[in-house]
Amino acid sequence: MNYSVLIPMIVFLIIIFFIGYWSSKKLAGSSNFISDYFLGGRELGGFVLAMTMVATYGSASSFLGGPGTAYTIGFGWVLLAMTQVVTGYFVLMILGKKYAIMARRYNAVTMIDFLKARYNSTAVVLLSALSIIIFLFSAMAAQWIGGARLIESLTGLSYQSALFLFAVSVLVYVTIGGFRAVALTDAVQGAVMLVGTLVLLIAVIISGGGISNIMQDLINENPNLVTPYGAEGNLSAAYVSSFWILVGVGVVGLPQIAVRAMSYKNARSMHRALIIGTIVTGFIMLNMHLIGVFARPILPGIDVGDKVIPLIALETLPSWVAGIVLAAPMAAIMSTVDSLLLLVSSSIVKDVYLNYVKPDASLKTIKRMSFGVTGILGVIVFLLALDPPDLLIFLNLFAFGGLEAAFIWPIVLGLYWKWGNKYGAIASMATGIFSYIALHFYNIENGNLFGVHTVTLPVILSLLAFIVFSLLINRQAYDYNAILYRNEKQA
Repeated sequence: MNYSVLIPMIVFLIIIFFIGYWSSKKLAGSSNFISDYFLGGRELGGFVLAMTMVATYGSASSFLGGPGTAYTIGFGWVLLAMTQVVTGYFVLMILGKKYAIMARRYNAVTMIDFLKARYNSTAVVLLSALSIIIFLFSAMAAQWIGGARLIESLTGLSYQSALFLFAVSVLVYVTIGGFRAVALTDAVQGAVMLVGTLVLLIAVIISGGGISNIMQDLINENPNLVTPYGAEGNLSAAYVSSFWILVGVGVVGLPQIAVRAMSYKNARSMHRALIIGTIVTGFIMLNMHLIGVFARPILPGIDVGDKVIPLIALETLPSWVAGIVLAAPMAAIMSTVDSLLLLVSSSIVKDVYLNYVKPDASLKTIKRMSFGVTGILGVIVFLLALDPPDLLIFLNLFAFGGLEAAFIWPIVLGLYWKWGNKYGAIASMATGIFSYIALHFYNIENGNLFGVHTVTLPVILSLLAFIVFSLLINRQAYDYNAILYRNEKQA
């Protein structure tokens, strides 16, 4: 066991636990536990908002799975990864002020709160909660697997032992600290990601004898590695273009990202986050995936792509520096895990239990439920992660696609199209979910239909379903601003 690598990692975890403990103290005196635990009291400034979005989106896929896939496929995967640069910009521009304003008017703490107030439908709420629980379990399992593989590579422990250590570390600080702990640690973790990415990229380039030597080695091995079409030449233009729906525009429909668009303090914070988030995302995505490709000539023959980053860090850096640098993927994984855990927990506690099971629950019961559900979810995901796939990025992207197909149009058209109603939302969500799952398994067996990414057709079909059912079933459309006004007068 390499203690000079482990010590910086342990110091990093201690800092994270301290932030979680401090946040728990803030929660103890909170007069609005639900808002503070699940939304941080809507007090995020521009820098913290940008970094929590980057850290939440930059997950095990970005720091382990993505570079591992780039190691296998080549520069074609780097090109796909760069479509993610504008993700934060699109989310905040499309949702932006209107979403935050409406969330405050509705007193919405979760994305489902917004959908419930907008569509006034129990079916929309339950379908939303079910979608989040189903697809985010896949996403959380991917993060658990990434964290375990990182610890496994560093310590030599078995995968199961590493998974247990990672699960305990995350569960302790998320369960006690809530969203405020998540947002503040995301800011720290985002900074670690930025520095770690730069240091590792420089070390890999030096170890490979410079970019020109690395490129020549890649061409000598397989010229396709330096083309947009991948090592096997099977990345089509249609697939690359449609992939942008999954990791670009479609991210607006991801609940874990959308909830951050209702948590900032003011418009100035949002505008600052637009700039910072776009720059940081572009820097990290480009360089981490380049590291994956550049590592191939230096460490050929790695069988599990998700181990590329820890192995190349240990190969090219002094052990104590490697420990600091590898805090970056650990930061990415932990920041995504904590956000997903809170999102699923809030869906169960806030959107189902408090809305339909026990609306008059006491504060003590709410706290006990929130802590308990978060812990139980972590245990379930731990069990799911015991048998991991070889490349976790595809598990994560499966979850992304399912959530986007379910939520993108009920959110976006719910904000901007007054003719939208609950019938359109229900039809859109059901169409998106079931068509996505069906196409996913069809594409596994037969290859991608029409050569495009799996998410493309479900997003189109769910849009058509939203429009058709909104107009046909309830012809007398209503303006939801009028409904809001009436509800405020009654309150």
